[in-house]
Amino acid sequence: MQAAIGLVVTFDPQFLQIVGLSLRVTLTAVLLAALIGLPLGAWLALSRFRGRAALIVLINGLMGLPPVVAGLFVFLLLSRSGPLGPLGLLFTPTAMVIAQTVLVLPIVIALTRGTLEELWQEYREHLTSLGLSGWRAVPTLLWDGRFALATGLLAGFGRASAEVGAVLIVGGNIANYTRTMTTTIALETSKGDLPLALGLGLVLMALTLAINAAGYAASRVGARFAG
Repeated sequence: MQAAIGLVVTFDPQFLQIVGLSLRVTLTAVLLAALIGLPLGAWLALSRFRGRAALIVLINGLMGLPPVVAGLFVFLLLSRSGPLGPLGLLFTPTAMVIAQTVLVLPIVIALTRGTLEELWQEYREHLTSLGLSGWRAVPTLLWDGRFALATGLLAGFGRASAEVGAVLIVGGNIANYTRTMTTTIALETSKGDLPLALGLGLVLMALTLAINAAGYAASRVGARFAG
């Protein structure tokens, strides 16, 4: 344990490289999921069309998508015989970002849809009287639901940061290039190199606690504003 703590407090270069890559990949994936998922969730919340219920069920189901399945899908997409094979993205950090985005996106869409649909039902008459209907009401609804949406994004960050299967499949766990905290923990544990695995585990635990604390704070602030 002392050796593990030493890696953390002495800012070991290899340790920092792994942590830095993990954070960059996860934050980028969450940002992309937000840019795609917030508009799609808003559209799903305010639109009415045939098959909408089935689409909602599908998105809710994808929230529990097994990471290895997401990794396999992205692998087939980026492999040489896949449609995006010529781009040469397989076994790169970009492939890892894509895989994590696939995992986080259903969470963002589902939470945005549920939050905005509830707000629209509550404030529809008021917003309509102000001339805010359809897409014109979305900015106001997003602002009113910002704390709930922030909680959802934090949940997506937590899911992505703790994921190992998908990034291992599409990233290849290449040293000093695509090795993240979770894949390194799995590898070093199997090799018996526990100090590095324990050090990265401590960082992951700290991130998990910070994410849960931030999510709790956001929900409390949101409840206070709502009250």
